[in-house]
Amino acid sequence: MKRTYILLLVAFAVTNLKAQNKVNLLVGTYTNSCDSKGIYVYEFDTNSGESKLKNTSESTVSPSYLSVSADNKFIYAVNESGAESTVSAFGYVPASGKVTFLNKQKAMGADPCYLINDGENVITANYSGGNISVFKKTAEGISEAKQVIQHTGKGVNSQRQEGAHVHMVYFSPDKKYVLSNDLGLDKVFIYNYNPTSKDKVLTLKGSVDVKAGSGPRHLTFSKDGKFVYLIQELDATLTTFSYDKDGSLKLIAETNILAKDFKGGTGAAAIKISPDGKFLYVSDRVDANNISVYKILKNGKIELVEQVSTLGKGPRDFSIDPTGKFLLVGHQYTNNIVVFKRDKATGKLTDTGKRIELCAPVGLVFTKI
Repeated sequence: MKRTYILLLVAFAVTNLKAQNKVNLLVGTYTNSCDSKGIYVYEFDTNSGESKLKNTSESTVSPSYLSVSADNKFIYAVNESGAESTVSAFGYVPASGKVTFLNKQKAMGADPCYLINDGENVITANYSGGNISVFKKTAEGISEAKQVIQHTGKGVNSQRQEGAHVHMVYFSPDKKYVLSNDLGLDKVFIYNYNPTSKDKVLTLKGSVDVKAGSGPRHLTFSKDGKFVYLIQELDATLTTFSYDKDGSLKLIAETNILAKDFKGGTGAAAIKISPDGKFLYVSDRVDANNISVYKILKNGKIELVEQVSTLGKGPRDFSIDPTGKFLLVGHQYTNNIVVFKRDKATGKLTDTGKRIELCAPVGLVFTKI
């Protein structure tokens, strides 16, 4: 009897351990270039790097970027479709991976390309519209936009900066502010965040100019919240700012992610920090199709570790699993996700040989099961 009890305990412990090694990987895709249902949910094993498809959305137009609610029960997605673009809300059941459409609203700006959410609101960055939209969360999903902020002006690059192009909205660590990168204006805007306001959720605090023609795209905060790292799409500049809790940015360093001997097109894309806060990763598209790995020093400065091919074309986004063991890169044009093993001590990446094949992956998000 005692032996049976011990065996049952061991079996339970092993089963529980295996369950703890599993997370969900959500993938947003483009649906206009190949056969895609929109949102894909995979079970990902953080020990082996293996994955298996659990579920998909029924059908939703180009949900390129996703944002998951803090309680893990809802998914919000942009639907990139020019002037007809919308923002959608879905119910989400992590255990089964089931994704259920709730409702959608007009984006109030063409081609939304990024979004964030908290307990009150969903906020989108509308690229072609050059504006920001704020939606209130409701029992049915999201309300009509309760605030739209329009950026105006242009930059020095006549082809890419003919007008405002909002590329990201991002909460400060304390959620007192929302930072917004405008590729068309070469500016990072800082907004005061008033979550419960009826129509003035965002009020402008100020802005910071970056190098003319650089095209700010995405940013991320250091783990201690004292620094901000910004990647600029048009010329591959990587800028480091110091950040004060009063919402102010101060430029302290600039570098370039292109190799010295590189010749060809560049299109810097995503920027992420490892879960332990020790390494910074930046992807570059067009002809480069690589990831640059940087070590983050105590003073916030960065030091190049390596540059590796992403083994595909169009690494628009990537994500590091919660354990920090793997980095997954979504390739928009070669229609797959490449799984890299990540060395926690050095930050270096090694191809596992594992691939997830699907149509035009764009946004990758890990969630708990």
